[in-house]
Amino acid sequence: MEAYLLDWANLLLRWLHVITAIAWVGSSFYFVFLDSSLTPPVDEKLRRDGATGELWAVHGGGFYHPVKYNVSPPKLPDHLHWFFWESYTTWLSGFALLSVSYLWNAGVYLVNPAAPLMSPAMAVVAALAFLVVFWLLYDMICRIWGQKERGDTIVGALVAVLVCIAAWLACRIFPGQAAFLLMGAMLATSMSANVLFWIIPGQRKVVAALKAGQPVDPVHGQRGKQRSVHNTYFTLPVVFAMLSTHYGWMNTAPNNWLILIVMMAAGALIRQFFVLRHGYKLGRNRHPWPYAAVGIVLLLALVAWLKPAPQASSSSSEPVAFADLHAVMKEQCFVCHSSATIQQKGVKFDTPEDVKQHAQQIYQQVVQLRKMPFGNPDALSPQQLDMFKRWYEGGAHVDR
Repeated sequence: MEAYLLDWANLLLRWLHVITAIAWVGSSFYFVFLDSSLTPPVDEKLRRDGATGELWAVHGGGFYHPVKYNVSPPKLPDHLHWFFWESYTTWLSGFALLSVSYLWNAGVYLVNPAAPLMSPAMAVVAALAFLVVFWLLYDMICRIWGQKERGDTIVGALVAVLVCIAAWLACRIFPGQAAFLLMGAMLATSMSANVLFWIIPGQRKVVAALKAGQPVDPVHGQRGKQRSVHNTYFTLPVVFAMLSTHYGWMNTAPNNWLILIVMMAAGALIRQFFVLRHGYKLGRNRHPWPYAAVGIVLLLALVAWLKPAPQASSSSSEPVAFADLHAVMKEQCFVCHSSATIQQKGVKFDTPEDVKQHAQQIYQQVVQLRKMPFGNPDALSPQQLDMFKRWYEGGAHVDR
């Protein structure tokens, strides 16, 4: 019953998380596009009122005319829409999903059974520390160097170094799949913290000053914009880290920390292309194709690097006896998939019928994706992998 309820929680939280993440990423991408596409207002009245940019757009059969005021509009409207619940709900649902999926089963997901570095309880503490410590260090970097000359460049370089160190540490402490996921959660936590501690509070101070008829300090808008820009570059690396958990051949590969860094760098470079392409269309900057080109080259380099070595033909053409296969499964799979333990994903392999029912999943997870045994796929020897492969491709028989 516990596994069944956890699966429902996992499904519903994952559904909520994806929906709210789409809303958050979509609004973030839209406003980056908007800022990059604004042109000086044509209307004289808009210019007198302090408008700094406008955009005419058509969508869904209607015409839209957003106008931007860098500091303050001539009159604050009665209704003002705030963009923050997309961020908060994404983080809350994501943290809840992390809790029921990884922290709740830390002994399976956060500790490598082949070489445990810590107890499950300590692994939970370490995982949470990654989220908190990275934010504190990142925030300190932004506070110290963010407003200085060439501050954006300095902050970008230091944060990149910090991400690299975090990736190396995560892949040394946690199994590959957990390490990749925690890196995504770490960056996503900082993104939401930017909204909670800087962007929204700064906007509230601006609104309060306008309502009180006081001068508006432009530093709030500058800081909020800086953190918002950081968030847009974090987005693609975060999405990759979340998706990477489905590909064990990547997150358990040798030097997986370097693979993670290269993929995140490629995502940030490709995002830079999309950020700058709108400015290029308006003649504000050169064509940003080199960013996309470097990002694609990095991806192609990883494709070549991770190419699997040619597999030798099976050492034996003899059919695999199910009893021999089941003996390996009892040793490697029953810790998570038997009636005597928590049945992860509701899957158990106690009987031949159970194994037959999940034969295709076993082949996909063990042979094709190299995801199992979870957290330690290298626990299976090449000969044992070959046994799973020959058993399935030979008809997945359980009666001989």
